[in-house]
Amino acid sequence: MSTITTVPSGWVDGAPSSGSGLDHTVIDPATDAPVANLVLASGSDVTSAVAHAARAQHDWGGATPAERSAVLHAFARLLDANADLLASEEVSHTGKAIRLATEFDVPGSIDNVDFFAGVARNLDGKASAEYSGEHTSSIRREPVGVVGSITPWNYPLQMAVWKVLPALAAGCSVVLKPAEITPLTTLTLARLATEAGLPDGVFNVLVGTGADVGAAIAGHPDIDIVTFTGSTAVGRMVMSQAAANGTRVQLELGGKAPLVVFDDADLDAAIQGAVAGALINAGQDCTAATRAIVAPSLYDDFVTGVADVMSSVRVGDPRDPDTDMGSLISHAHRDKVAAMVERARAAGGRVVTGGVLPDGPGSFYPPTLIADVAEDSEIYRDEVFGPVLTVSTFTDDDDALRRANDTVYGLAASAWTRDVYRAQRASREIKAGCVWINDHIPIISEMPHGGVGASGFGKDMSAYSLDEYLTVKHVMSDITGVARKPWHRTVFTNPGEVR
Repeated sequence: MSTITTVPSGWVDGAPSSGSGLDHTVIDPATDAPVANLVLASGSDVTSAVAHAARAQHDWGGATPAERSAVLHAFARLLDANADLLASEEVSHTGKAIRLATEFDVPGSIDNVDFFAGVARNLDGKASAEYSGEHTSSIRREPVGVVGSITPWNYPLQMAVWKVLPALAAGCSVVLKPAEITPLTTLTLARLATEAGLPDGVFNVLVGTGADVGAAIAGHPDIDIVTFTGSTAVGRMVMSQAAANGTRVQLELGGKAPLVVFDDADLDAAIQGAVAGALINAGQDCTAATRAIVAPSLYDDFVTGVADVMSSVRVGDPRDPDTDMGSLISHAHRDKVAAMVERARAAGGRVVTGGVLPDGPGSFYPPTLIADVAEDSEIYRDEVFGPVLTVSTFTDDDDALRRANDTVYGLAASAWTRDVYRAQRASREIKAGCVWINDHIPIISEMPHGGVGASGFGKDMSAYSLDEYLTVKHVMSDITGVARKPWHRTVFTNPGEVR
């Protein structure tokens, strides 16, 4: 039985904050039981949080890289000491399996903090030199200022870390709105950051709705960049709101990742990888494998193999370490997934396994494989965001890559082949921010994450993400000491001066 707690509306200026919005209850989607009560923040609370962030940013941005790095390393150690708490909270408001939380979400987040603690001391820049011959030019990389971040419900802890840590490493301050249905780990993250020595006001959290707090953050004139992870539709709204002030944006949006299996692929590896890539976080992952595009000679065996593995996946109590897959985030979201599957069935798709709503409490949905889907079908083209994999075939390599790119999204993809030239071609020609070869889903702190097209732009993770949070300033200094420079005569002629 879940214990109901009362949690603050946010964390502002180094302390819990009280909101001025409506009462809200956080629900455990695996049991339908309430786990926390709070009063939501409102748009009016954003102004105060931004003001605190702006004041704190000056000193934090002026700290030495070593000073910022030391705080972030201490932060990582404190997160590690509280790993069990973070995992428990993550499961309680997302319904994801505890094994995923303890082996992926939490350690990955801690590693990301450690990584950016190091990156804080290693900013790249062009060498100072006399590029004009009469001046020394230098490049300064300075923090952009106050960051407004909006994060999703599928990976509450990781997505907060992905947005916050490069900003902190760069010397920015942050006002972050987590999804109101999954706020617990983000609030804990902010509290632990303060305990680790992060100055008050540098990292602020407000729990509120997107229509209220999210819109206020995106449209606030004193926020210098807005970063968002979530659906493409909402991301475009955020970009429109930020545009009113000409505010920079970074968007990590939806995906419809292809998994291309060529005829020389290791079939067992492709089957195992397809199931893992499709079912991670119950498919509620924008990089999840959703479209298996399989060579005709392997098609039937691939479908049979994937169905067999999916049928063995243990779905149930997310707190049981033997559970493979927990629940979806809500009944409403489960119903959306189920409706898409039913429309796919009606349109001629062959549901090989899954596709049946289970009885009992919670927002559970079984791993589902749909074969023989048409390229123009909804289930093939639109983001499902659930444990659903479609399978179709192709004629030749050209057709396989065409199909992989036949989508508005471009976040992630994978290609499965033993042929190095095929692999290289796929990595070149598939339009996505990440292309895995003979695997699907692994991420690493040192490498960037971000897409193209309807999947957004800009990068999370890696040193490349720092570009989102830094401005580039050119400083050009005269080295001649000459008052009357020859180039001045291009602009004006001094009376009596010989030209």
